[in-house]
Amino acid sequence: MIFVRIASEPIDIAAEHARIEQGGAVATFTGLVRADDGVEELTLEHYPGATEMALTRLAEEAVARWSLGAASIVHRVGAMRPGERIVFVGTCAPHRAAALEACAFLIDRLKTDAPFWKRETRGAEARWVNARASDQRAAEKWSR
Repeated sequence: MIFVRIASEPIDIAAEHARIEQGGAVATFTGLVRADDGVEELTLEHYPGATEMALTRLAEEAVARWSLGAASIVHRVGAMRPGERIVFVGTCAPHRAAALEACAFLIDRLKTDAPFWKRETRGAEARWVNARASDQRAAEKWSR
């Protein structure tokens, strides 16, 4: 089972976790908006249709590569404050190693493969965030 959703409303972790539990091992990652360097608000924009398609392709790759029973990606868009949930990734596999690796794969790859744009607001200043080299390196390790 693959579940992908782009949402403007808060992510319900309990509901998302329950969606993927199928026996075996469940691994999840929840990303929170950080207040790095005084960020007061983070706004995420995406390319509707293309974003869901990119996330679905990643989930399909994870399911095939690690023989998952379930993979879920829920990503927020719109304006968010520090501490709010921005992303949930969950995987379910017969054994923990596969669930953990697939979860790490999905979070690393979605940071580089899905069309999201971030704008950080600090006081009266807002700026778009450039891609990070560290995110690219994390994604590349899964190609080896």
